[in-house]
Amino acid sequence: MPSGLGDTTAFSYAELAAATGGFSEGNLLGQGGFGYVHRGVLPGGREVAVKQLKAGSGQGEREFQAEVDTISRVHHRHLVALVGYCIDGARRLLVYEFVPNSTLEHHLHAKGLPVMDWAVRLRIALGAAKGLAYLHEECDPRIIHRDIKSANILLDDNFEAMVADFGLAKLTSVNHTHVSTRVMGTFGYLAPEYASSGKLTEKSDVFSYGVMLLELLTGRRPGDRSSYGQDGLVDWARQALPRALGDGNYDDLVDPRLRGGDYDPTEAARLVACAAASVRHAARRRPKMSQIVMALQGDLPLEELSDGVRPGHGGAAFSSSSGGSGSGSEYGSGSYTAQMERIRRAALPSPEYSSEYPGSIPEYGHPSPASSVDRDDRRRQGGRRWLVHD
Repeated sequence: MPSGLGDTTAFSYAELAAATGGFSEGNLLGQGGFGYVHRGVLPGGREVAVKQLKAGSGQGEREFQAEVDTISRVHHRHLVALVGYCIDGARRLLVYEFVPNSTLEHHLHAKGLPVMDWAVRLRIALGAAKGLAYLHEECDPRIIHRDIKSANILLDDNFEAMVADFGLAKLTSVNHTHVSTRVMGTFGYLAPEYASSGKLTEKSDVFSYGVMLLELLTGRRPGDRSSYGQDGLVDWARQALPRALGDGNYDDLVDPRLRGGDYDPTEAARLVACAAASVRHAARRRPKMSQIVMALQGDLPLEELSDGVRPGHGGAAFSSSSGGSGSGSEYGSGSYTAQMERIRRAALPSPEYSSEYPGSIPEYGHPSPASSVDRDDRRRQGGRRWLVHD
């Protein structure tokens, strides 16, 4: 058995099988594009989450160990910590700290749960931003997540956000020299330039984070067209957010369950301004995650995110500068949803694929996305991870 890398422990497959009850169905936490995740208990009582990476990644032992070593050195309050790994023949497993309170997706969208209050939503937005800012701007080498979504934001018992699955894209990439030809992510969250060309930068994560902010703000899934006609959440927001910032009225944006004074307008302005800036079409016009952290904390004037226009001062000016019609320079000349549909059709030409809900991209060689939700929630999930080869 290897001696371990960095701050991680090298486990044998038998040790992890024992910890998870033989990877039993009862301990299954989630199933996603990277593999299955099981809850486990190590000798001594420590709870962990054990992720079995899919076979066939093409990675040798040295390459896998090098990537694990990089991930193991990343420590931040708002990032899920890697505590160990296992190499057993062709098997590759990662062992993470166990985060007990499921995912943001679960708490926003599962039926029968209490409504997440405004203060908790803002706390989650800020925590996730801090974790991403650390990955982008303080890690060496920097880490681009590639699959930011509500299902990858885990929550502890105090509803503090912890970003999961960072670094996994590289662990499962078949060919690292052709990153630009391999797109990984979830429909509804993908940055347009990444989805169309495979061009990947930190600003691709910023876009996905912006979509997640829209989820927190509205309580709606990204692919939900039932509330927005033919437009998905992003297209609707590109028109609605600039108007709201211009007139200072956020009632039509906020989750209906929070309306009637159950949110803070000043904090709403911060969140809306960050979301509007993050989902801009042009990657270069999106802010850095550290700027979003400062804006959410009230430490950055919001006009620095919105071409010098202060929220509540001049709706017309705000709409024209920010592409309020959805067709300005900020947001490109077409519908984000339509662009994703074109890419979906190009990637998945076979008629055997079908959508579970309007606007979804069906599976392309992956089972449904992983998250710490129960099995019924997994069956209800609409987002789909997908993979495109040239």
